[in-house]
Amino acid sequence: MNGRSVVMRRGLAASVALLLIFLAAWQWGPGLLGVPSFIVPSLSMVAVEFVHAWQVNHLLFHTSVTIAEVMAGFALGSLLGAVVGYLLGMSPTAEFALSPYILALQIAPKVAFAPLFILWMGFTVYPKILVAILIVFFPVMVNVLTAVRNVDPDLINLARSFKATRAQIFWKIEFPTSMPPMFAGLRIGSTLAVIGVVVGELVGGNMGLGYLLTFGEGQANTPMVFVSIVMLTAVGGLAYLAVIIVERHILHYLPARGVRGDF
Repeated sequence: MNGRSVVMRRGLAASVALLLIFLAAWQWGPGLLGVPSFIVPSLSMVAVEFVHAWQVNHLLFHTSVTIAEVMAGFALGSLLGAVVGYLLGMSPTAEFALSPYILALQIAPKVAFAPLFILWMGFTVYPKILVAILIVFFPVMVNVLTAVRNVDPDLINLARSFKATRAQIFWKIEFPTSMPPMFAGLRIGSTLAVIGVVVGELVGGNMGLGYLLTFGEGQANTPMVFVSIVMLTAVGGLAYLAVIIVERHILHYLPARGVRGDF
């Protein structure tokens, strides 16, 4: 058994142990500390509410709506961010001209856009997807732009000396070099997409986990709120895991990270 396998086994065992400790603390901690159930419900109460929401409140439907919105917002935001990042990276003039406006769009709070989008498009899925696009766009764009800007100029000059066209330089040098930083931005964007969708559903939604969370709040049903939070966490975790799986398949040529010994 090599060192990497040992470290992975230890990490998995520690992770499972922490999860069991957390679940036990969630189940019995509030009661031991005298915390009322309407503030922090026990794990068993949340589990009962989960079954009720699944059977009565259409939890599966609302989860599927949120997943679809997250996938659409993440895909479109990532594509837009990558395209703009490549264009700005290859054109210093465009970067100088457009950077102030892109920065202003990033600085503006995304929550403020959600009511505006709802006024424009009504209580549909489109406002939620647009908010997710805005949130995902910037980290992907910045990572791609930085990667293109940091390409070794000697490689580009060497390619030009062999009469390489601009398209060949992009596809053979700049694009492959930018892939690892772009996937780093995609990892961030996969979790931010969930936040963007939930913001839209909270502001004005009639379906989705954000709506279910608001519905539970309106009924003072704390277990339902916890169920919604758990499901949103699961959706974000699955999105992040999906990016990692795609990254490992595409960037399989990169060397695996080394394992250090214990301190």
